[in-house]
Amino acid sequence: MNQPVMPYKFPAVLAALLLTACNAQPAEEPPLAGAALGGDFTLTGEDNSPVSWSDFDGKYRIVYFGYAFCPDVCPTDVQRAMAGLKQFEESEPDLGAQIQPLFVTIDPERDTPEVVAEFTDAFHPRLIGLTGSPEEVKAAAGKFAVYYARGADSEAGGYLMDHSNITYLFGPAGEPIAMLPTDEGPDAVATELAKWVR
Repeated sequence: MNQPVMPYKFPAVLAALLLTACNAQPAEEPPLAGAALGGDFTLTGEDNSPVSWSDFDGKYRIVYFGYAFCPDVCPTDVQRAMAGLKQFEESEPDLGAQIQPLFVTIDPERDTPEVVAEFTDAFHPRLIGLTGSPEEVKAAAGKFAVYYARGADSEAGGYLMDHSNITYLFGPAGEPIAMLPTDEGPDAVATELAKWVR
């Protein structure tokens, strides 16, 4: 008497592997991959010692160009970026430790090492403030496609700086990865960090 032929059943593990292979997507390319952004510089750190871009080789880097006397945009952007970093550090402490945040002034006439140190200390314990001569700052800003210009003096003698406000994320080899969405708040920044920092 002939036995009915039973259909062959894939082992569950094999089926899962085949399904995964069929659905595998190539890794998403970072939005700024291949952009001509970044490059070595040497500026002055908060303790008056020289600090170079290459000092952070092997680490991810969050980079923001602004100025300590900025009345609104800079402190808002930096606060959101650093709050997002803190969220990421809480959820992924080992990965968070691989990120070095940097604040580079575009107003070196007023932003001395002491001034940038006071500014950065308000936002994150590991945020490093950098300043330098006007020529050094201009050269560094140019490598990061940062626009800035001094505004007119007020009657009281102060002035504002007009500048681009982009928060960049760079990889361990100094390669540009993405712009962090500080305009969307800390949660969005933390989500973007989780996407690229591995």
